[in-house]
Amino acid sequence: MSVVAPEPASWLGSGEGLAAVVEDLSIYLICGRVTTEHKPGFTHVASVLSDAVEAERLGFRRGWLSERFDLKDSGAILGGCGALTTRFGLGTGVWAAPSRHPMVAASFGATMQALYGPRFTLGLGRGVPLPDMPEYTFDQFVHYAETVKALWSGGTVEYQAPGGDMPTVLRTVDALGEVPKPEIWTFNYGRPKAARAAANPVFDGVMLYPFLTVEAVRAAVQRIRGACAERGRDPDSIRICHPVVVAPELDDFTTRAHARARAVTYLEWPGHGESLCASNDWDTSILRQLREHKQLTGKNADQDFHRAQLMEPARLVPDEWMEQSCAIGSVAHCVERLAEYRAAGADEIAIYASTPAQNAQLIAAWRTRTEQLRHAGSPSV
Repeated sequence: MSVVAPEPASWLGSGEGLAAVVEDLSIYLICGRVTTEHKPGFTHVASVLSDAVEAERLGFRRGWLSERFDLKDSGAILGGCGALTTRFGLGTGVWAAPSRHPMVAASFGATMQALYGPRFTLGLGRGVPLPDMPEYTFDQFVHYAETVKALWSGGTVEYQAPGGDMPTVLRTVDALGEVPKPEIWTFNYGRPKAARAAANPVFDGVMLYPFLTVEAVRAAVQRIRGACAERGRDPDSIRICHPVVVAPELDDFTTRAHARARAVTYLEWPGHGESLCASNDWDTSILRQLREHKQLTGKNADQDFHRAQLMEPARLVPDEWMEQSCAIGSVAHCVERLAEYRAAGADEIAIYASTPAQNAQLIAAWRTRTEQLRHAGSPSV
């Protein structure tokens, strides 16, 4: 039996039955954390596959996957999503650089492109809180990204592993050839050091972290583009995306789980909570109250609990914070809030927390808004 490789054009599919792509709207694929469905707020891990299909049908530009080291391996999940979709972009959000050797990262990206065409993005972060996984310095992080990108071009590359004595010579045997190389994005809060690292030409884009206010996003965008200008890079050559927790006309339990309970996992996490408060000018005493909550003593909110189990500590999150950093309420209000982030300089908005189906009306309203602005000749389109 002979196998004939598909022509590159067939990678993109016909687009039949799919809504037009909304270029500035993507979505996080929220993968369930259980293998059996039970209790409100819990979903099966396989729900991510149908969500990817639905997101493509509705016209979202791409989907991002937040990896977890138990039931949310990026390779397994995004490979499945790629097989079930035709034009839908797929990105890691976020892949912790210290978790894999750069050769493994390069292999993953190359394989995704070879299988599903030029629609994969490698979103990188400096580290996650695992006992044997140190957080990279910014220099080590940039070197990691440069190594991965160089491996996609073929040939030999010198890689200096953190803590290593001598550089290791890495070699790509099967290069991508004419297949476009994946983009590499960095994930951060847009703080000064992160902005300077993001300005390195190795990065094609920046994904900010959620729960930033409009003003915080505006400041982060200015820092990142300013850092690009300082090093002689075109400030417009880097794409900046901001994820926004969106709860469009959802019931109270779901809204609180999407917003307040999820916010607990960021605020309680050492480093993340401080960065959020510094960026948003929020009162840091809330962090202490969260971390001293009896349910969270000796625990990690993100690793040890599901959002549905964090409703009690979530009461400590001020309503004002959620109003400032999320899009909650009517579809019309959510659209207005997302538009504020676009006006603040974000090139793309990533819907966070809610599913594609829960945002069907929102993406339709966003598409209508975009068409109206285009017809009016608005420069903000």
